[in-house]
Amino acid sequence: MKKITSIFSLVFLVLLATSCKNEKSLQSYLVDSSGKDGFYTGDLPVSSILSAKADVSDDVKETIKSIKKVNIVFLQKTEDNDAAYQTEKAILKNIFTNKDYKSLMTMKAKGMNVNVYYTGETDSLNEVIAFGFSKKAGVGVARLLGDNMNPAKIIEMMNSVNIDGDNSILKGFLNKLL
Repeated sequence: MKKITSIFSLVFLVLLATSCKNEKSLQSYLVDSSGKDGFYTGDLPVSSILSAKADVSDDVKETIKSIKKVNIVFLQKTEDNDAAYQTEKAILKNIFTNKDYKSLMTMKAKGMNVNVYYTGETDSLNEVIAFGFSKKAGVGVARLLGDNMNPAKIIEMMNSVNIDGDNSILKGFLNKLL
């Protein structure tokens, strides 16, 4: 009887140990980054992105309405934080190796590498994540949470965003987060 109890106890411990995942999730990364030195973080409601007077097409307005919230974490690259930059980039790359995140598109522009991932079904997305990094700008992630977002319209919306050469739009956005 003691052998059977010992075997069941051992099997239970093995199952318990293997069921605990030590993987870092995107949600835990967003929470852990909040308040960290050098990080810009923010949660934006969709109402702050789109005003009634916004100069965008009706399709873009409809796409934005399918988004509930935007989470952003960004570490600006400086001369003093190369190790932190490399660490955060590696952590985020590891998070996106999870099979739940499916690749939507990859692009390179002005020295920035951007990978866009999604969760949900291909015709009805639950979240869209843009992960970008650059040796000059830094590393960051933006997550769009919504219901039944249309991937084609999300890509169209992202392509319609015009970032100017001196990054004044990005700087203005970061100032709002502070």
